[in-house]
Amino acid sequence: MHRIASDYLVNLIEFDYLVKYALCMAIQALQETKSSRSGRTRMVLIAAGLDLLVDRPIDAIPIDDFVASAGVAKGSFFNHFKDKHDFAAAVATEVRLGVEAEVARANAGVSDPVARIAGGMAVAARFAIEQPRRTMVLLRSQMPATSQSHPFNRGLMDDIEAGLEQGLLRSEARLSGVPYWLGLCQVLMMHLIDTRPSRQLAADLLGDMLLMGLTGLGAHPAQAEELSRAARNMQAGEA
Repeated sequence: MHRIASDYLVNLIEFDYLVKYALCMAIQALQETKSSRSGRTRMVLIAAGLDLLVDRPIDAIPIDDFVASAGVAKGSFFNHFKDKHDFAAAVATEVRLGVEAEVARANAGVSDPVARIAGGMAVAARFAIEQPRRTMVLLRSQMPATSQSHPFNRGLMDDIEAGLEQGLLRSEARLSGVPYWLGLCQVLMMHLIDTRPSRQLAADLLGDMLLMGLTGLGAHPAQAEELSRAARNMQAGEA
């Protein structure tokens, strides 16, 4: 487990897209894992949250259910989390870290900011298809993290700023681009886990959302169509 955590931390450091907050979370988790069984207790509680929060929102789950599923004493819960909502935010953070790591990998070596923005949505769609349970936990979260200043949105904000500087996006994207794009991604993820479409239909949905979303940000229609077509073809061809 220590090696897995260490490899994950190295992956985070390798990609500038991941924000400092994510790095701090990974470092803290690694230190806790190495320190004592306190780290292991936190990990099993998070695992229980990932399981139970799929079917019920946090307000509908008593703390007793989490500790029973994790097999730990109730007092241990409060050693790590101040309340249920703090716990739900921590569970959602684990999922979001995974998504952001995948976005970073997908965008490694991609310099065009519009293509990077499109890559984020493509990853979100693939994550929803491949990991619907974790996606549901993320979407149920009490911590949507949609503000421009939230550390998790640093990469998207940087891409939007770069697109504005290069004249690739409309000026309104400076204020509203982050919530606009995150809203599209979240709705697409919810729709994919709700309808469970075929691979081809999922590809078509992603392509359409990218085309409409990118043009809404002000991207040139020709580039939006090219990125939409590429994402559609990639999604349709994935096993």
